[in-house]
Amino acid sequence: MIDITPPMPETPPQLTVVDMVRASARKNPDQEALICGDERLNWSDFDTRINRVANALIARGIGKGDNVAVLSPNSIAYAELFMGIIRAGACITPLSTMASPDALEKMLADCGARMLFLANQYRDLAAPFLDRLIAEKVAIDFDASGFTDYEDMLDKAPVTDPMIPIEMTDAVNLIYSSGTTGTPKGILHNHWMRAAQMDRVSANGYDQNARTLLSTPLYSNTTIVAFLPTLVGGSTVVLMPKFDARGYLELVEKEKITHTMLVPVQYKRIMDVPDFDDFDLSTMKVKFSTSAPLRADVKADVLKRFPGKLCEYYGLTEGGGVTVLIADETPDKLHTVGKPAPNCVIKLIDAEGREVAPGQVGEICGRSPTMMAGYYGREDLTEDYIWRDAAGDIYFRSGDMGSFDEDGFLVLSDRKKDMIISGGLNIYANDLELVLLNDPDVIDAAVIGIPSEAWGETPLGLVVLRNGAERNAEEICKAANEKLGKSQRLSGVEIREELPRSSIGKILKKDLRVPYWESA
Repeated sequence: MIDITPPMPETPPQLTVVDMVRASARKNPDQEALICGDERLNWSDFDTRINRVANALIARGIGKGDNVAVLSPNSIAYAELFMGIIRAGACITPLSTMASPDALEKMLADCGARMLFLANQYRDLAAPFLDRLIAEKVAIDFDASGFTDYEDMLDKAPVTDPMIPIEMTDAVNLIYSSGTTGTPKGILHNHWMRAAQMDRVSANGYDQNARTLLSTPLYSNTTIVAFLPTLVGGSTVVLMPKFDARGYLELVEKEKITHTMLVPVQYKRIMDVPDFDDFDLSTMKVKFSTSAPLRADVKADVLKRFPGKLCEYYGLTEGGGVTVLIADETPDKLHTVGKPAPNCVIKLIDAEGREVAPGQVGEICGRSPTMMAGYYGREDLTEDYIWRDAAGDIYFRSGDMGSFDEDGFLVLSDRKKDMIISGGLNIYANDLELVLLNDPDVIDAAVIGIPSEAWGETPLGLVVLRNGAERNAEEICKAANEKLGKSQRLSGVEIREELPRSSIGKILKKDLRVPYWESA
């Protein structure tokens, strides 16, 4: 694998996440560690369950270099498995519940998973390939022939800590892209990367009896970057198996939540709950947003009505470039995603790999102490993802386009692959989407490029209208084009009941483009 040596932070981590969580259990044995639905687990019991998972795996010959897969909704068992797998020295492969059976089978084959832990909710999803699966199959919450029973497996395992020596270069987790088509791409994180991320534990108050509510799935890096710091801080993680906006607010009030990680679509749905202002949310200290840009108008609404600080992270699962926007401290920069995080360097490059002039748009490339070890088994893809500066230092190419304003705040333009080239001119879909979303009748919008004989491709707006809206697509398009420059204008607008999104709220533009380009 390509040697990706990240830059050294000011205070290099000395302990792995496994060591840090072990210490948390010893320090706070009676404090709640996990809450999910009606289930509650204190730190002493959580630590015992982690040991049982680790010892059960070790008894099966699982250890360093082995991948163990999980396909499940958020649950106490999922959290136990996450920590138990890495305490055994192995690597957890949390599988996306949004992937197709074919993609899941390819992921399992690609990583050579030794075991698959499966929840009842996703038995039908896994059914097409289970008979072909060589890995041991473990039923988390159901009984079935051909499956090892999870609780029975743990009951037979010792409760003592196996104390497996773990190196910073050992793997922690392998996160696959959604994998709807083609060959899966696994993002490998080692213990160095996860340990380096723990510099945010005290800075963000995760070690001050935090109660962190997580409603995105544990297979997503979005969730993991709040899940692990809370555990390292010895605090409490509250898991939602499935997001529901009103249910989320009820949990914040009931469990006196202090921290949360949400994606933009969740913020919008939460703020739109009719009786939002009737909930007591006063315990909330810090709210985080990531995975996609949070619209400036939604940020403003959150700042006005939702207590606590609002912190937006821009970054990638692969790591590298990270920016931070403390929205309540910079209310005039809500259209940006903030400034580079400490120890992080971001550079913008053009199509030829040259740095662009100040103020110009370029592809965002980043370098920081938190960088993936590479794409699992794919040095070719890893090399394609790398840009090297004049000094030979490795940066990760984001595929996102952006520019820095005069104060050093990063303004995103668009995904490079979502940029529309019409008549030789670059059109950033994000600029057009913002105009559509400013229309009072539009509640969701996406702009994609579709084939055009005259221009090569041309922008098309796809919108979801508010209930009761009486205007048609032509009227929405005309209003938007009146605000857009001549080279940006939409060729048309189509009204949809909803736009397809991933489980962490990203609009699936690839799916939207398919019917227009199939015959092109």
